[in-house]
Amino acid sequence: MAKVRMQDIANQVGVSAVTVHNALAGRKGVSDEVRERILDKAREMGYFQNQKRAAGKAPGLRSIGILISERYLADYITFYWKIYMEIAMAAPERGCAVMAEVLKHDAEKAGRLPRFVEEGAAEGLIVMGEVDREYIGLLKSSAKMPVVFLDFYYKDIAQDAVVTDGFYGMYLMAEYLYERGFRRMAYVGSIHATSSIMDRYCGFRRCLLEHGVPFREEWLLEDRDGTGEIIVKLPEELPEAFVCNCDLVAGRLIDELEKRGVRVPEDCSVVGFDNYLWPGLPDKGITTYEVDMKAMAQAALGKMLARLEGSDGAGRMELVSGHIVEKATVRASAR
Repeated sequence: MAKVRMQDIANQVGVSAVTVHNALAGRKGVSDEVRERILDKAREMGYFQNQKRAAGKAPGLRSIGILISERYLADYITFYWKIYMEIAMAAPERGCAVMAEVLKHDAEKAGRLPRFVEEGAAEGLIVMGEVDREYIGLLKSSAKMPVVFLDFYYKDIAQDAVVTDGFYGMYLMAEYLYERGFRRMAYVGSIHATSSIMDRYCGFRRCLLEHGVPFREEWLLEDRDGTGEIIVKLPEELPEAFVCNCDLVAGRLIDELEKRGVRVPEDCSVVGFDNYLWPGLPDKGITTYEVDMKAMAQAALGKMLARLEGSDGAGRMELVSGHIVEKATVRASAR
């Protein structure tokens, strides 16, 4: 097979070679739609097979596929694209080459393997964001390669994972509010939607239980519908503070509070998680718990390399800690 150059892909898609390079490297400045067109054309033209053969000429260089579920992507760079970019920037220093593929809804439902798995273009697979249990079973049984899960885990089938310490992180956020005198707190998050939201809820409840603070069930608020679309509905009676499972939800909540004429933080305080708002969204100065994306990327690469080299430790979950970032959405003290 003739060597496929980035310029060849660019000519087929109708973009510049620089755009192709940025798309394949996971860099900013390329829309998700254009990125997908470039990735599809690269697969069609055999670019990744070329890369794998070239990688074979360099001792120790590893080819790793990054799979991101479509449900976590939008028309702008999301949290997971940001982590992917951290992986892409760290990979060369670890002797790796990475490539991204979006897991479409229909492909997940139909049980179709990622293209770079089918074509043998990857030696290992990092799955970013929670996917269906049956699909995880398919990957582990059919991919015939190490699989590392990033930002989620299932104890029984997806244990080999790297996750932020959502339990302790949200425990600290609730403690932060408690120390300022807040007692009437709500949690915003669909706890059965993802393991991350459940972990953060459990950390929040631990804080309340330790201090003997009662929790009202009507203040456990759903934040998404059955399709994963973010929805935030305020309760009739407002708490003193809302603890949100992520900053995106916190931002939507603040919008709803403002529509009701409720001032943040004067009338009601709000905290989030991630310290990340997607580009294009207004910065609302949300007090939050920052996820260390660089450390998560390094941990995922390290775990994958250990698996590829046959090291012990498979089936273990690795927690990555973050820290509280104080901004403008919490009053100095509860009244």
